[in-house]
Amino acid sequence: MSADRLPFCREEYARRLAKTRRAMETAEIELMIVSDPSNMAWLTGYDGWSFYVHQCVLVPPDGDPIWYGRSQDANGAKRTSYLGDENIVAYPDHYVQSTERHPMDLLSSIIEARGWGALPIGVEMDNYWFSAAAFASLQRHLPNARFKDATALVNWQRAVKSGQELAYMRRAARIVEKMHERIFDRIEIGMRKCDLVAEIYD
Repeated sequence: MSADRLPFCREEYARRLAKTRRAMETAEIELMIVSDPSNMAWLTGYDGWSFYVHQCVLVPPDGDPIWYGRSQDANGAKRTSYLGDENIVAYPDHYVQSTERHPMDLLSSIIEARGWGALPIGVEMDNYWFSAAAFASLQRHLPNARFKDATALVNWQRAVKSGQELAYMRRAARIVEKMHERIFDRIEIGMRKCDLVAEIYD
């Protein structure tokens, strides 16, 4: 995506990545597998309703993160994230809901091929989007890796908001205030919700 269409500037994403890497260093993690969609978005800008299949963002020791997901969602990563095409890696559809193979099988081979197979790897263990089968696949195919629970590691980096984030939050608050003003002006006893919503959007 072009920089002018990103929700945040590239410098903002660079700061987020640097914060995350400092936390990884403190936790003695060299590669992070981020599967929480909100954390994926925070690190890369990726915005897609694709979390019903396996996906993640890899935060390697250096360089830009790597988006990994279903092939049909790769164009969404190209359109919404700042990542270059070389950092958007997709798995084919025969991995989806297969009883013979798992998307993390392929991810493991990618990690191994890039020389990261023996690193301490952080995974968001207590996370709705990271399954037991995903972890079992990683363990099976990366026998030399040392896996560490990195649940909420990225979330904690998000806790202190940046100037850009605060500006968005203030703008959102003004929108909500105007919405409630309109509700109080228009609401009546017995009014249907759909009619009230129409008044809000009018």
